[in-house]
Amino acid sequence: MTRETYSDAQCIRSDTYLIGYTVGVIDTAELLEHVRVSSGLTQEELARRAGTSRPTLSAYEHGRKSPTVATFARLLSQAGWDLAAQPHVSFTRQASSRGKPTWIPDRLPRLDVARALAAVELPLHLNWSAPGRVFDLRSRADRARVYEIVLQEGTPADILNYVDGALLVDLWEDLVLPRGVRSAWAPLIALSTEAEA
Repeated sequence: MTRETYSDAQCIRSDTYLIGYTVGVIDTAELLEHVRVSSGLTQEELARRAGTSRPTLSAYEHGRKSPTVATFARLLSQAGWDLAAQPHVSFTRQASSRGKPTWIPDRLPRLDVARALAAVELPLHLNWSAPGRVFDLRSRADRARVYEIVLQEGTPADILNYVDGALLVDLWEDLVLPRGVRSAWAPLIALSTEAEA
């Protein structure tokens, strides 16, 4: 069995969410400015709310100064945002009998509710048999079909983009998967259901 490991940091894609911001890679200064502007605040207003000066906030937003984590969290909070840490997800590639690798995460990924229940059109490399089809992830049947496709054909980035671990566990017994894919994912699913008990 061939094993190759990838981390979620290596799977950065243009739709990765970092504190609600759609990016590939972003720095503190750019994120802080985006948060402030999207909240409809001027530098003056956010600085006042956060108990700092406008010149200091400007220096943070232009990368001339770096705020401490506590200061950054306070600025985000005063703009109506939260700073959050998420568990790092790494992937192991396992060879399968059908020749296509199966990617297995070290923990089940989680999606925010809007992404977990979105209407999605899978890219051609995943859904070549019905290009352009839109799947409504609020529908259990559509969600099951997307998960079957992504678990069989997807890359780590696809798994992080479309699969919510809690919803996967809920669907697990109903999914139609090749034996190799099911057996590769089964220990992770079993570990997750044991943790819930």
